[in-house]
Amino acid sequence: MASPVLDSSAKTAAINAPIFQEDRFTALQKIFSFTPQFRFCDAQGKTLAYLRKKVFSWKDQIRVFTDETLSLELLTINARKIIDWGSAFEVTDSLNHQRVGVLKRRGWRSFVRSEWLIFDAQEQQVGRIVEQSAFKAVMRRLLGDLLPQSYSFEIQGQQVGTARQRLNFLMPRMEADFSGDSGRLLDRRLATAAVVLIMSIEGRQMA
Repeated sequence: MASPVLDSSAKTAAINAPIFQEDRFTALQKIFSFTPQFRFCDAQGKTLAYLRKKVFSWKDQIRVFTDETLSLELLTINARKIIDWGSAFEVTDSLNHQRVGVLKRRGWRSFVRSEWLIFDAQEQQVGRIVEQSAFKAVMRRLLGDLLPQSYSFEIQGQQVGTARQRLNFLMPRMEADFSGDSGRLLDRRLATAAVVLIMSIEGRQMA
């Protein structure tokens, strides 16, 4: 999917934010707090992005910032209706107020093996996100948190990245790797939003 044309320094800042430049990052979820918090870090542990959300409030906006000061907002993720298994989420670049795309969970199709569809800004489907192993997906639903989740990101039928859960019962974490996507077929803003949604919605079954 082609990146949008930018025509100002503010718009350039949105695309050039560190989180959107990294091909590898780790997402950490702090669950023992009044409001669940997510932190995206690079290989050196430097914070790339930060968000916190209200409990059971996916009807509201999810807002992604550069850090805990909440001084610079990067993305908003809006559920089109109260969260259910088939909800769609619009992803918007906060600096240029431009819709980046839409992520939609495939409802009952995800009952056994989780699957998300990726749409561009014009709502044309360009890819999907799917659990890598159907067998492990079934076993994970039987055994619960004992098996980690692992996802493949595909654009136009080509695998462009992965997101793998690492078991940590105190602070769930997911390691994303898009280094194989040298042509940047997947907009990193959509990749960032997807990891947030996977950890939050699929994460109800995670450690």
